[in-house]
Amino acid sequence: MTRDSREDEAGTTPEDAAREKRSYLMGFAVSLALTLVAFAAVIWDLGGQGAVFVILGVTALLQIAAQFRWFLHIGLRGQAREDLQLILFTALILSLMAGGTIFILANLAGRMH
Repeated sequence: MTRDSREDEAGTTPEDAAREKRSYLMGFAVSLALTLVAFAAVIWDLGGQGAVFVILGVTALLQIAAQFRWFLHIGLRGQAREDLQLILFTALILSLMAGGTIFILANLAGRMH
């Protein structure tokens, strides 16, 4: 088996390394921008309390998508699609557990008063 002389021990070429570095920098820039938008919405109370909650929710979902795309390398093709399905199923189970716990505790609190 011959290797390209420009590859390192892991089989990565300089072009691949540069592409991966750009990907991480793009992910960092998007995450930073989303964080600053959420921070600004809270600090300057953009549009009232309801609008701030909507902005925070949307930026949180976009932040999750950015983390999946640029840092976890989860896409919608091939093996990564199966990984995404596992992550989404795990999120569903955790949401059901947390939601059920909150529902039960709220029900119990209502019965105590």
